[in-house]
Amino acid sequence: MQKRTWKRIALGVLSGTGLLVIVLCVHIYIVTRPKPIDAHTRAMARIDIRQAITQTDADKITCWLYQQKGVDHVLVNPKSDIAVFTFFPIKTTASQVVSAFKAQLPYKAERFIPSEEAMKSGCPVASTSISYRVYGFFKHIF
Repeated sequence: MQKRTWKRIALGVLSGTGLLVIVLCVHIYIVTRPKPIDAHTRAMARIDIRQAITQTDADKITCWLYQQKGVDHVLVNPKSDIAVFTFFPIKTTASQVVSAFKAQLPYKAERFIPSEEAMKSGCPVASTSISYRVYGFFKHIF
């Protein structure tokens, strides 16, 4: 009788664990699917300014970027000469904002676009995590 109880408990625990793993896999699959661009989608871009800027310059750049159509949030760091902004891709593109930046402001600047290798190694945790492996498994299957 005692042996049957332990078997039932073990079977129940294994069944529950298996069910949770299936739910986790479905969740990861749904969350990591590409989503179409809509009104709530935001993207981030970076502008590398190729000259030293002061805090006054940073304030001017911040003000100018906020005035651009579709730009949501702006951060400009005068110590590293970098401007980072988020925007709504349905309203504008990063290339349009950077082109206007170069044309209208007297700063030497370029849009930072990471290489393919940098994109693959962007998050060191992702490639080694269990959830990434599960995602990769299901991506390979489907």
